[in-house]
Amino acid sequence: MPEPLRNHLMAKSRNPVDLLNAATRLFGGSIATSPLNGLSSADHELRGVVADDFAVGYFASPLDVRVASSSGRGSYFVNIGVTGAISASRGGLPTTLDRTTAGIVNPGDTQELRPVRSTRTGFVGLRIDAALVEQEFTTLTGHPPVSTVRFDFALDVAGAKGRAVQLLVRSLLEQLDSGDPLFQRQELQRSQLRCIVTALLLAQPHSHTGELRDGPHRGHPRSLRTALAFIDANLAERITLGDIAEAAACSPRTISSAFRDRLGLSPLSYVRNLRLDRIRADILASTDSVGTIAYRWGVSHLGRFAAEYRGRFAELPSGTAARR
Repeated sequence: MPEPLRNHLMAKSRNPVDLLNAATRLFGGSIATSPLNGLSSADHELRGVVADDFAVGYFASPLDVRVASSSGRGSYFVNIGVTGAISASRGGLPTTLDRTTAGIVNPGDTQELRPVRSTRTGFVGLRIDAALVEQEFTTLTGHPPVSTVRFDFALDVAGAKGRAVQLLVRSLLEQLDSGDPLFQRQELQRSQLRCIVTALLLAQPHSHTGELRDGPHRGHPRSLRTALAFIDANLAERITLGDIAEAAACSPRTISSAFRDRLGLSPLSYVRNLRLDRIRADILASTDSVGTIAYRWGVSHLGRFAAEYRGRFAELPSGTAARR
């Protein structure tokens, strides 16, 4: 992978503070960085691009740093070596980031990065909103994860599955570097990012890998499949537990038990989460006001909606809209 993002310089300085400040800007405050061995003068460079649901940067620096997830906005990070090697750890788990091994950091994790001094070291850091990982997991399985998806740390990008992730990231970087206005459209960027997330979910072991082996809805009872289809078709309308039970041709207790046993949440919690996901996607994809979009999806109380939205995405709807 040639040195990427050549036209997107954010910082180039011998002062490491400039690098740390630029990294905070790049990742939107989702991380807090601190040096591990002082702030020595050296050549530091960061090139980066910020977009909806993700940010990506190329770091070239000998600085040893600790990177902690900030409270609030949940993010995953994928670090891929470009030149040299980096001794990395996540929660005490060690690996070496280079051309054959990448590292995946989960929401809430702290990582330490120590470049190997023998060669010039550079790596790509990709931040992905946790909500997007959840959305792609839901697409693959037919239901949201009952807990946060937690990936194993080391990703073998020399192997067949990991190589697919590396190629997709490289394709994203080439699009950003192309200068073609078509590739700057958020629709294409989001499509490429969704492919990367899907590849990660299928290629890298994680806490919910077993659920991906069955595919969407396989193994769900017919009543639950019918209920899920009814919810998806009527999400913009007011949906009650009675409506869901009637569509599934069973009692409210039976359908509630099916949701809790198979999906780990109540029918109405599933409706709320799915509606919030659709609203967030519309906020990012359109210029309509938050209120207009929320009402379009059946929201009647904006104050309660804002609180639920913040609880799910760790930011207010206005914060999402500000990144359009």
